[in-house]
Amino acid sequence: MKKVEIRAAGGVLYRLKSGDPIVLMIKRNGVWDLPKGKFEEGESVEECAIREVSEETGADGLQIGGYLTETYHEYKEGEAEVGKVTDWYAMMEKNGGRDTFTPQEEEGITELKWVPLYDAEKMVGYKNLQIVLERFREFIQGR
Repeated sequence: MKKVEIRAAGGVLYRLKSGDPIVLMIKRNGVWDLPKGKFEEGESVEECAIREVSEETGADGLQIGGYLTETYHEYKEGEAEVGKVTDWYAMMEKNGGRDTFTPQEEEGITELKWVPLYDAEKMVGYKNLQIVLERFREFIQGR
């Protein structure tokens, strides 16, 4: 089986509500997830993260607050075994945010939901995303 390595980037888009963080979760293919995606030619890691979070949620005016962690996971895609390395960032909206977002349906995203960080840690459908949210909690506590 052919082994392919790909790079991706994503983000934990958050707001502070009464001092507590809420994060924007996406439901992709029936599983609660965080927005991320593959690099395009010539992009920096940060540019990729902002573009992907923007495309998958419809959010605009994003800014990176800090680097969180790197994750790695493997999956099968056709005849290939894919190893995906993803860099994760904490992100906020520059303009204070808006209330309506648009899920990127062609990526299998059917729902977007702002949830308290504590709930997000229980909702995510993948173990490596629990690590991302733990790093995000450390990031928030260190501010």
